[in-house]
Amino acid sequence: MELRHLRYFVAVGEEQHYGRGAQRLRVAQPALSRQIQDLEEEVGFKLFERLSRGVKLSTAGKLFLEEARRILQQVEEATRRAKRVASGQLGTLRVGFIESMSWHGVVPDSFRQFRERQPDAELQIKPLSSLEQIAAVRSGQLDAGFVFTIANIDRELAQFEIASVNLMLAVPKKHPLAKSKGLRLRDLRSASFIWFPRRESPLFYDRLMHACFRGGLRSPHVVQEGVNEATILSLVSCGLGVAFVSSATRWRCPESVVLLIWRKDNSSPLLAKFVADVRALPEVEAHSKR
Repeated sequence: MELRHLRYFVAVGEEQHYGRGAQRLRVAQPALSRQIQDLEEEVGFKLFERLSRGVKLSTAGKLFLEEARRILQQVEEATRRAKRVASGQLGTLRVGFIESMSWHGVVPDSFRQFRERQPDAELQIKPLSSLEQIAAVRSGQLDAGFVFTIANIDRELAQFEIASVNLMLAVPKKHPLAKSKGLRLRDLRSASFIWFPRRESPLFYDRLMHACFRGGLRSPHVVQEGVNEATILSLVSCGLGVAFVSSATRWRCPESVVLLIWRKDNSSPLLAKFVADVRALPEVEAHSKR
């Protein structure tokens, strides 16, 4: 049994006439009659009682008409939903991000814009480290992720740079360094530092250590580690030490360069729309033109 059999049957059943049913379907009446006969043979019972003028649904045919309508409606609805998924209007998009990136700028703007432009789609966002996001995108658990610069990103992952920030030194309010101007790295050799574990961002960790070494701060005195900038800032505010943080720390922005990554073979229309919208955000456009 094919869907066209049901469509032909519904047309004749509602019109109670082969001729009018054929006109409605824009098919030849003999062909329509043969399709109905084939359907009756397949189901094993008569759907219509033939009259001198037209036809009348049999008792079984009346029930079958209700079910045929329901099936066709379900197929039509499924087709509509599938078209919306194919056009990026419906579905689920899973995006990872680093918590400190979510307070201001491209990341929250992109999420807000996505919800405004695709109100019927579901957006699932998950805070993870850069390395966790890369693994999740690679395995298909995430569609995309906002990450720090990572060396040797897999060739299977697409990416583009969306923002970059500088570093500044965060110090407690009453710390002696708070009143200093024109600080150089070598001036911080006796300072106690709040640092982050290398595993959280190996590339950035190594770059920062290298910059410190070149600037005369050869071995920073690390007294405490914090896994993210929010924790580090909290420890600084408690007076445990000083720390290098983002120049946009008032927004809890991330250190280093921020990238949006996704699998090149991920064909999700929602993902394509999301990537295009992120590219079009004013802040990203301005950054890419530098």
